[in-house]
Amino acid sequence: MVQLSKYYRFITLAMDKNVALLHDWLIGFRGGERVLETFCEMFPKANIYTLIHQPGSTSQIIENHRISTSFLDGIPRISRHYRKFLPLFPLASTSLKIKKDVDVVLSSSHCVIKGVKKPPGSIHISYIHSPMRYLYDQFDSYFGSHAPLYQQLGARAFRGYLTRWDIESNRNVDHMIANSHFVQERIRRIYNRDSVVIHPFVDLEDIANNKIADATKEDFYLMVTAFAPNKRVDLAIETFNELKKPLKIIGSGQQEQELKKKALSNIQFLGNLTRSEVIAYMQKAKGFVFPGVEDFGITPLESLACGTPVIAYKAGGVLETLTEETSTFFSTPSSSSLKQAIKDFEKVNFNQGILAKRSSEFSKAHFISRMSEFINSVT
Repeated sequence: MVQLSKYYRFITLAMDKNVALLHDWLIGFRGGERVLETFCEMFPKANIYTLIHQPGSTSQIIENHRISTSFLDGIPRISRHYRKFLPLFPLASTSLKIKKDVDVVLSSSHCVIKGVKKPPGSIHISYIHSPMRYLYDQFDSYFGSHAPLYQQLGARAFRGYLTRWDIESNRNVDHMIANSHFVQERIRRIYNRDSVVIHPFVDLEDIANNKIADATKEDFYLMVTAFAPNKRVDLAIETFNELKKPLKIIGSGQQEQELKKKALSNIQFLGNLTRSEVIAYMQKAKGFVFPGVEDFGITPLESLACGTPVIAYKAGGVLETLTEETSTFFSTPSSSSLKQAIKDFEKVNFNQGILAKRSSEFSKAHFISRMSEFINSVT
């Protein structure tokens, strides 16, 4: 567990607040949950409100907090099938009731949780990982012709209602924080709201604690990702099928079975691994492949912290984190473009010091400092 004494000079004032924490759902531990975990460290007495909670699926720091859930949590096997209940998410969020003796509501939102009604007299600060991308600019990626017919029809039937509710729920938010300038622009365009940018962080201490001291590079490329349409795992598989180069993929998700069917024997699916195993693979990989458009993208920075440069699609949040000195970019989301980037990547000798320096610029201490300063300035 992080020793918060390191950060007391940043958070002394913020910790005096009586805070409620909101997060869409707790069924895994990825970038959004790392942000929530840090909020939990900043506010150790805060209650957490969420739609769904699968006990044991997140970190012990989060699990140690009192967690209140919506009526959706009573549905059997909801953590595996929650996407099917998207039309009920607005009702589920508004059904959550926060205790009245709260000064600040701090939400970590990428779906509907920012719609939980704040108590009278409180201030709601929403850390926006992204407006619901599957309702707005990536609708076709999720619900296009490749999706099952019932999903296509259902998404089109409820899209208008969900987007109207989403925009209306912003009246409940006093201040928005975007996790990148890319998301800030989407908030402005979709919500017509201003926001400040506070980038997420790389947990450098966690990486250092899990690193292998004598790790050496091996001849394989790596992806660490959820199997969702916007991650473009399909593009990586198509490209590596053609190149016949070894690719290891860590993760799971809704597209897992169809992606496995497309992959040839040079592509290995490793499933969900422990943190130390993920970091070991990041250390040993020759390159980290990141072909999707992400709102921010923590895993490429983690890869840099492990001494592994990145091959990334030149769009989205990575333009704020990766540089030509740490990465090779490809400009179009096509196999030919990615293939050329891999060939160019193999001609470059990346400087380990520059990789480490870039990742250190997105530290947890800096994130806590910025968040505390903002909370103190508006409360």
